[in-house]
Amino acid sequence: QVQLVESGGGLVQPGGSLRLSCAASGFTFSNNAMSWYRQAPGKEREFVARITSGGASTNYADSVKGRFTISRDNAKSTVLLQMTTLRPEDTAVYYCHVRLGLTVRWGQGTQVTVSS
Repeated sequence: QVQLVESGGGLVQPGGSLRLSCAASGFTFSNNAMSWYRQAPGKEREFVARITSGGASTNYADSVKGRFTISRDNAKSTVLLQMTTLRPEDTAVYYCHVRLGLTVRWGQGTQVTVSS
């Protein structure tokens, strides 16, 4: 079955960096675009970044542009989110996302807390 397993979250000070990882299985990873979303307490889940199946094209939410970088390793079925210059408002649960035909799959999420 389809599985998305995120890791790499944690507590970091403002201005710091984290790298999130999402390990995918149960589908042909290299054929699918992958995305990251996040959900802060009391807020709706929001788009963060997306990368096409081959990795040639990416797009980002305005709030993270220039600070976050999405990448993928199709040989390892892994998508990464490198986050730099983190701000308290980046605090959220971060989710890996894939759309497979008419269905959507989410990981369980990983908590990122930016606080001094």
